[in-house]
Amino acid sequence: MLELLFFFSCASFILFLFPTFLRRYFAAAGWIRVVGTLYSEIPYFLSLNNFLYPLFAILSIPFLYVTLRRLFAYDPAILKLSRAAAVAFLIYAPFQYIPSLGNWLIWQVVNQTSFLLSSLDHAATLEAWNVFFRNGFRVEIILACTGIQSISIMLGVVFAVSSSLRQKIEAFLLVGPAIYLLNIARNAFVIMAYTDQWFPYLPEIASNGEYGYESFFWAHNVISEILALIVLIALAYRLFTIIPELGDWAADLYSIYEEELKGLLKD
Repeated sequence: MLELLFFFSCASFILFLFPTFLRRYFAAAGWIRVVGTLYSEIPYFLSLNNFLYPLFAILSIPFLYVTLRRLFAYDPAILKLSRAAAVAFLIYAPFQYIPSLGNWLIWQVVNQTSFLLSSLDHAATLEAWNVFFRNGFRVEIILACTGIQSISIMLGVVFAVSSSLRQKIEAFLLVGPAIYLLNIARNAFVIMAYTDQWFPYLPEIASNGEYGYESFFWAHNVISEILALIVLIALAYRLFTIIPELGDWAADLYSIYEEELKGLLKD
């Protein structure tokens, strides 16, 4: 079910890029399926004691309402937002649907994470080609651990507005390497924290019944998520200085959602 929702979201947004009279409908279908994907993953994230993504799912309902309402009103800012989503899917899709490409990226991340761990005198053995093992604990590196999702989203934002070739290149050189390298550091941090049990705290809220999971919870679901959010905000601010139109667009989006949500609350 999840794979089908993702596939149809991807297809819908890519079709939106073609200049036809159905563009708004393709974008609407894409946004609806994105929200559907979030809700389909709630049980998985709750099993990991990850409450951030279920919260995103809840907040996505008013977001979806406003987005669809303004989309069918031909709002330029929402059309740009849909283009950002389409470009993000276009960048991410090859890694998702071409196994050799996705596995190649995972393998690069595994190698570089392993090198960083060894440099920090915290070597872990590879129990499988993408599974780190140390002190009886295992951490599997999957496509979501490569940073390609965040890179795709940020590059989608870059291509949402008009900009020069030089601006696009500068933005790419900022976003791609920064997120990729920081993600390697994040993987190493999570592996070290989990396999050496750095954060064995509050098992009543952080444990899923698996021995030692609390350290993974705090490292992966809390500390890493907070740091990732800070990094993305910093990158967005830097992108605004490279492409000033992004700042104007962000201000427009903020005004739209603030106005619409206030109207919903009044009703």
